[in-house]
Parts: sequence; C-alpha cells; structure tokens
Amino acid sequence: GRRRVAGADRLRRPPRRQRVAARRDRGRRRGPARSRHRARRAAARRRRCRAGRAGGGDGLVSARAGVVYLVGAGPGDPGLMTARSLALIASADAIFYDRLIPPGALAGAREEAELVYVGKAPGVPSVPQEEIGGRLVAAAQAGRSVVRLKGGDPFVFGRGGEEGEALRAAGVEFEVVPGVTAGVAASAYAGIPVTHRDDASAVAFVTGHEDPQKPESALDWAALARFPGTLVFYMGVKRLGENATALIAAGRAADEPAAAVERGTWAGQRTVVATLGTIAAAVEREGIGAPALVVVGAVAARRETLAWLERRPLHGRRVLVTRARAQASGLAATLRELGAEVVELPAIRIEPLTESEEVAAAVAAIEGYALICLTSPNGVRLLFEALAAAGRDARALAGATVAAIGPGTARELAARGIRADVVPERFVAEALVEALATVEVEGRRVLVARAAEGRDVLPGALRRRGAEVEVVALYETVREAPDEDAVAAAQEADYVTFTSASTVRNLVEALGDRFPPGARVVSIGPVTSATARELGLGVDVEAERHDVDGLLTALLADADA
Repeated sequence: GRRRVAGADRLRRPPRRQRVAARRDRGRRRGPARSRHRARRAAARRRRCRAGRAGGGDGLVSARAGVVYLVGAGPGDPGLMTARSLALIASADAIFYDRLIPPGALAGAREEAELVYVGKAPGVPSVPQEEIGGRLVAAAQAGRSVVRLKGGDPFVFGRGGEEGEALRAAGVEFEVVPGVTAGVAASAYAGIPVTHRDDASAVAFVTGHEDPQKPESALDWAALARFPGTLVFYMGVKRLGENATALIAAGRAADEPAAAVERGTWAGQRTVVATLGTIAAAVEREGIGAPALVVVGAVAARRETLAWLERRPLHGRRVLVTRARAQASGLAATLRELGAEVVELPAIRIEPLTESEEVAAAVAAIEGYALICLTSPNGVRLLFEALAAAGRDARALAGATVAAIGPGTARELAARGIRADVVPERFVAEALVEALATVEVEGRRVLVARAAEGRDVLPGALRRRGAEVEVVALYETVREAPDEDAVAAAQEADYVTFTSASTVRNLVEALGDRFPPGARVVSIGPVTSATARELGLGVDVEAERHDVDGLLTALLADADA
C-alpha cells in the first residue's frame, strides 16, 4: 500500500486520501471491496495513459527504475505544472515533496507510491538537506523510480544543484525537469512584467535570504544598485528592510517603484506596491508574509494597468467544497478559475453496489423495462459499468424510454450514446414525476436506478399510477472521515457549498461544533436546503437551477452583491 513519512509541516500536506496508508488485503477481495479494487486499478491505468499522452509518447511513459527526477512543480497554480512533471508523478514509485507544491499536485500519483514529505517551513524543525540527499540515493539504489518534487524550478534557488551533486557522487542517475519559476510567474500574476521595452531590458534573480552559515554575503550591493533593469528577490520578506537599506546606501534610488507579492499564483495572492524606500513599511502594515518575493524596478508601476488576477470575481474568497472527491475536482477547478481559494472537504464517498444480485438481475433483464429513470451522473456511470461487466452496452436500452434528473445526468447519458427522452426543467424528483405525466406506465415495468438513500417520491408516484417499479441501488453514499488539515483551513471559509442532502447531513455530523463560523451556506436546491434547515443551518443562497452550474451562478451573484 501507499506509505507516507510524516513531516514537520501540516498545512501543506496533501489531502487525506493521499496520506493514509492502504491496508494490505487479506485473502481474496469480495463484493464491494473487489469492485473498489478494480476501480482503483482502472483509475491508475487511466492516469498512466494520460501521463503517457502528456509526456508526448505513443504509449505509457514511466519514470525509470533507479533514476531520480528533480522535478519543478511550478510556483503554486496547478495549471502551471508541466506535462512532463505530471507524467512522472503518475508513474513514480516514490515521491519526495516540498511544502510549497501546488494543491492537488500529488493527486495523480499511483496508489502504491510512497509519498515522503521533506519540506521546510520557517521556525519549524525540518529534514536536513544532507538527509534528503541520502534518502534519494537509498531509494534509487533500491531500484525504485524516484521523483524529487519541488516548488518552482529545482535549479532556481531550489537546491536542486546540491541534490544533483549528491546523486552524481553516489553514482545515481538523475534527470532535471524544469518548472515555471516564481520570479517570472508570481510577477506576471501580479500584473508586473519583469522586462518591458520602455522600462527594463534585463532582469536579475537574487536571493533575499542567503545561507546563514556563510562567513560573509555573496551579494555585491553596489553592483545590484547599478544593475540596469529589474531586481527580483526570492524569499525577500524577512530581510526586506535591511536589503532595501543596503540597495539605497549603494546608490539605488529610494523612490524607485517596488512591489511585494505574497503567495504568488495561489488563490490567496496579495500584492503591495510602494517605493524602495517605503516597501518594508508597506509590507509590515499589510501583514505580507512568506512565501513572498520582492520586485524592484520601474516595471512594478505597470501593475496599475496590468493587474488581472485580483479582478476575478471570487478573488480573496475561500470556498468549501463538500462533494465526493471523484466529483469535486470539476467544481473545485471552476471555482479556482473564478479566483476562489478552494478547500476540499468531501463529506461523502461513493461506494459502488454494482456487484449485488439485484443489480445483476436488473442488467440481465434490462430489455424488459419500458421506462428507465436515472437520478444522477453516478447512477449512469455505474449502470454502464455493470452493463459492460455483463458484456452489454448502450444498445440494451434501445427499447426503453429513458428519463434523467438534471443536465449532468443527461450529459453522462449522451456521452454513452443515449439521448434522454425526458429531462424536467427543475432537477428534483417531484419535477420528474410531473414530466412523466404523459408517459404511459400502467402495467409496465419501470427501473429506477439510484443511490441506496434515495427518496421514495418517484417510485411511489409511479406505483400509484399502476407501474411495476423496481428500485435498484447502484451505489450508496457513506460519510467520509474529515481531513483535519482541511477542517482547520475551513474555519475561515467564506462559503460552504452543498450539492446534496447527504453532503449536509454527513458534514454536520462529522464537524459538530467545528462547522465553519460565519460562512455563508450555498445549497444546490430545495431538498438540500430542507435538510440543512432541519439540522439547524441557515441557508443563505439557494440555486434557482438545481445543478452545479446553477450553484455557481448563485454563489457568484451573492459574492457580487
């Protein structure tokens, strides 16, 4: 199973699913356990196939055994990770990762991969650099494929050179995979071009925090003061005051524009613009902290025109996503594109029931149903998995009227070659009952394929009309144990989103009195809202269109109000 070595810093750990060691299976897997095992293996194969395509190969592109890859993960925005970095993460046996890697950077790692945290945080004990090098050597010499995952670029203030030298000295093969460096990316996300035809034809990257063991500074302040272009200081906040003073004393103009960018390219990015003489005071006043970089030069004034990240509608808002992890990624990605800082705290987990006898019986007799009702995208996906396992496909539904609750369910059907005959305008069971009023069901067999926890509204209404209704549970939603890091981050959430009654119920049960104080509750629809109110939550926003797009529209309108 996947093993993980505990590290010093908790705030930047990956989600719990990536951290918990998988228990060794005892004996042959049966029932749901076997189904989950098959699903995990299939997902891993899909990830490796995607990684192969991303890496540019015709087949699977894998990290090679006995090789260490020094990989740059970019400055923080997951969208800035390179295709090569994702391909290597998806195939590595062991990944040694830093604190400031992008959110979700490890999501594509294999289930069996060992994830080892070796990050460093200010004021917190950390793994010595020599020990990191030793661990990399040992893992490679054990015949494992190893990724050393770093924020930014490994060869730009990333100590990748030191690790490469240690590997070469030990006779271990290594490769370097460059990443987008913060000096360029964070500046760009702040609306500051590090070069500009009118302002700067050169740029210098400078460490703002030299090795304290050095007997004297290696920085030539006089040369930096004379440098005819932009200065970008990495790790520049802690010693900003003394560095600015040194530059001014060496002849750099005190009134030259300067900017500090905190958490560059991350959703919570903040930027302060001042002058070289006042930037230290401005940073202290605004509470700008590490990780941050400082830009000195005329280009810093260009931010007034070129700033763009802060103009996103949800910039500066923290949004809690409670959907099952498999469905959360799309919603989370959209929220991030809108500028939100997303905390993923899945309240439910989807457990397939497709190996049950009732599912097998329904699939075997599927041509006998006059009407097939599907209530969720999960239901569609699992029904077609059950059909495929039985050697069937979409043609088995050719003779039935197919009804779907919600456009997401209809899209899942369309992706499998089935156009839903009935899709109600409102995406609740009551609306589907109304939409089916003109469909003849008396004396006919009807299949309602759904979650085990589904309400009886639809089956009950169809039975009252004389239909022979069979309700088949394709999956159940179970409570996901809360990740404590995500719970801590959620305490400052501005919004909590709920996409089903089960997400409300399970999150409230899991958090108790730790429910985010002050957060506005956003509900996907009336059924979800009713559950929230039953459990003592106020519903601040309810989507008019009861799907994820409607939820996003409602949240945006509330944020803009």
